[in-house]
Amino acid sequence: MPDRVTDPSAARPLDRLRRRVRTPRQKLVASLVTAAVVLGLGGYGVVRLTTPEDRSCAAGVERPAGSTECVGVNGDGHDFGIGELGPIARAIGAENASLKPDDHVTVALLLPLTSTDGGMRIKMLNELRGAHAYQYRANHRSNEELPKIRLVLANTGKGNAHWRATVDRLIAMKDSADRLRAVSGVATSSTEVREAVTALTGAGIAVVGTTITADDIANSPGNERYPGLARVSPTNGDEAKALAHFGKVDASKALLVQDTRSGDHYTDTLKAAFAAALKGAPHDPELFTSPPDPNEEGTTANTFRQITHLICDTRADTVFFAGRHTQLRQFINALGARGCAHRSFTVLTGDEGSYLGADAKLDRKALRSKLTVRYAALAHPDAWVPAEGRKVPATGGSTTAYETFLKDITRDAKEPPALADGQAIVAYDAMATAVHAIRQATPQGARYPAAADVATQWPQVKGSLRVEGASGWICLDNYGNPYNKAVPIVELAPNGSQRFVQIAWPEGRPPASPCLPPKRG
Repeated sequence: MPDRVTDPSAARPLDRLRRRVRTPRQKLVASLVTAAVVLGLGGYGVVRLTTPEDRSCAAGVERPAGSTECVGVNGDGHDFGIGELGPIARAIGAENASLKPDDHVTVALLLPLTSTDGGMRIKMLNELRGAHAYQYRANHRSNEELPKIRLVLANTGKGNAHWRATVDRLIAMKDSADRLRAVSGVATSSTEVREAVTALTGAGIAVVGTTITADDIANSPGNERYPGLARVSPTNGDEAKALAHFGKVDASKALLVQDTRSGDHYTDTLKAAFAAALKGAPHDPELFTSPPDPNEEGTTANTFRQITHLICDTRADTVFFAGRHTQLRQFINALGARGCAHRSFTVLTGDEGSYLGADAKLDRKALRSKLTVRYAALAHPDAWVPAEGRKVPATGGSTTAYETFLKDITRDAKEPPALADGQAIVAYDAMATAVHAIRQATPQGARYPAAADVATQWPQVKGSLRVEGASGWICLDNYGNPYNKAVPIVELAPNGSQRFVQIAWPEGRPPASPCLPPKRG
């Protein structure tokens, strides 16, 4: 009988079976060998796939998922990828680096620093310059008062789209070694800014708005939604009253042009204020609808071409405009090409008119076509400077306060800074107000105050405790709103420059000294 193991054909199936059925030890060895090969030959690819992408831009700043913007909070000199902010950001960083760890508190500037709108970028650059000018004064020219001020930049992204992450970071800074005690900036009257202010004040952080003017981002009798909010700019309602006192407008010869897009608190409250001032107007408002992002051109220029025809059909000689600056510029350009070129018109609007001086798309020829454009500014460099034929008011502000600002803002300037839009002046005053509250809230012998104590200071900012602002007196009512604040009326000159006309007052005349707001409600 032949031997089975010597038959090659019979041995092959058994060998294949043995190769397929492996012991646990063989499996372990095989796995280790395979892993070694993968790591040795392809490990780089595996690491790249499994390691999270580094989205940081600087300390406290990163790019949110799906965005290329650098968003967050930084005081080390980071410019958030906006080159023109570099010099002022580095100056702020250098000042911060000079502070001792235990002698300062932090104030944040909350702004959409990575906005792509040219006018908004200029506005923010000037706000940073103004805020830093007062930071330097507080730290070096105030008799060594404590606490010193660390200034940080808080970017909420284009259109304030990333406000939540930035605000959450600020709230966390309140009880950390940062000792965040106030937030300023807060410069646009939008829904996102309203929600940001709600979150900050709800967390017990004092907020000082610079250029927010919407009446509904404010406290009032029976409506204190934002505990700890103060503002240094007049409301839209006060701007409208100041314009009406200044212009002595005949409502029967006036017309309102207004945006129908809702949710923009600047526009919503401005058109309400203008409508109240024009109760006797004979015509319904002329309407347009701006794009969801009012900085975009959209198709509203076509609408304005039609509206100018309708304006020519009326006997109006004054047009109140309630809308943002892009649409305002389109409207002025259209009105400059109107069919009734022989008639004279005056356009009156809110502080968004301050953007027009730097707007390259403004048709300067329109301003030479019997068209006068005036707006209620938040501040102007000529408002408190004596000039021939124009007296400086005895109350409500002072030449001395403005000259102090001018020395501070030009301290290291290689060339005179742009001040005509008023942004640097208002930001300087907002920082002055924040520092005033912080130091007033600091107990005798202490180095810094509790956050909750800063947010309760606003009712005492009046009378002899008012802030002598460069834009005028800042005396607040019990709800944190400036009382009878000076409103410079500014006119766009034919060359596009912004010419100061005179100061107007919401109450029709300057406040009495020492500026104690009357009872409200």
